[in-house]
Amino acid sequence: WHDPENGLTSPAVFLPLLESAGLMAATGAWVFRQAASDCRAWRCKGLPPIRVAVNISPPELRQRNIAGEILEAIGDLVGDPAWGIDIEITEGALGDSSSCVHALRLLRAAGIRIAIDDFGTGFSSLGRLSELPIDTLKIDRLFTSRLPADRRSCTLVSTIIGLAHAFDMTTVAEGVETQTQLDYLVREGCDESQGYLHSRPLPRADLESWLIGVGSAATGGSDLRSARG
Repeated sequence: WHDPENGLTSPAVFLPLLESAGLMAATGAWVFRQAASDCRAWRCKGLPPIRVAVNISPPELRQRNIAGEILEAIGDLVGDPAWGIDIEITEGALGDSSSCVHALRLLRAAGIRIAIDDFGTGFSSLGRLSELPIDTLKIDRLFTSRLPADRRSCTLVSTIIGLAHAFDMTTVAEGVETQTQLDYLVREGCDESQGYLHSRPLPRADLESWLIGVGSAATGGSDLRSARG
């Protein structure tokens, strides 16, 4: 969050305050509405199609009618294969209450894509993973940063990619900073990547300029993976 007086504030600082104040639901709804509004504005400007990913926590997923509220906030972008909003959850949400799983299934049935963020840092049950409505596994930057020099990280990353593809899921590598890392991921079959090699986090106006450059350099859509904050 950008504070006009104090500059950028980490989510680790302000999210606990929002939760303790009982404002997580209102804030979450605003984030989804704003993300959808931005996508519509970019679409009207003729920018390359993108998808915006929004993080959502287990406490938010446990809220009554959270799926309905998210779908209402996204509106006409629900189910759009080019322009749309994706949801990112942590591995911890996999073992959370049945209400979380129910909400995820409702969202997935409506056409919302769901990704597990920072995959590999938790202790997901493979059986559980195969039963849930997950579209994407995001490989944690802890492993990506060690590629390709660290043999164990290479093994873990290759295993995650193979696991995802076996379950008909896609993979996104987080924290890609060098061409060497990207080359390794491409060879192993990783579907997408994000990190400073592609772009640093950008303000909205700068992002629009970046997207215009993407549209000029290549044909087709882009995939924007942006965490809340």
